[in-house]
Amino acid sequence: MNGNDFMAWVLRSPLHGMLSGGMMLITVMGRKTGKAYTTPVGYYEEGGVLWVVTSRDRSWWRNLQGGANVKLLLKRKPVNGFADTELDAEAVVTRMYDYIKYIPQAAKSFGVRVENRAANAEDVARISKDRLFVRIKLLDS
Repeated sequence: MNGNDFMAWVLRSPLHGMLSGGMMLITVMGRKTGKAYTTPVGYYEEGGVLWVVTSRDRSWWRNLQGGANVKLLLKRKPVNGFADTELDAEAVVTRMYDYIKYIPQAAKSFGVRVENRAANAEDVARISKDRLFVRIKLLDS
């Protein structure tokens, strides 16, 4: 069992509460294969939109370019959404500040120094080059 398998197991289990505040499962359909791909992702919610950060070297998000329906397991409940990618460099930097604001413990894992409760600008710029955000609008009420 790899790390993603373990995270998925926890998010599906009654123990999900340990992670569900900032982690969920996203299922994306492959555009070419039609195969469903499920992966655990970190997220934060702002203004009715879920924002997911991922590395540009991952492949799952490429199926969302131009927009696509996704299935989520959010706080152990199945939810449908519509997802699209945010690739613009300036927008990614802005979102990264928001991500660290909403999930401050992420700063350490990203290697971002926090000084006077503010993320270090050089660190955020550095890590944002290799990241992107996925915007998910929930379709279920």
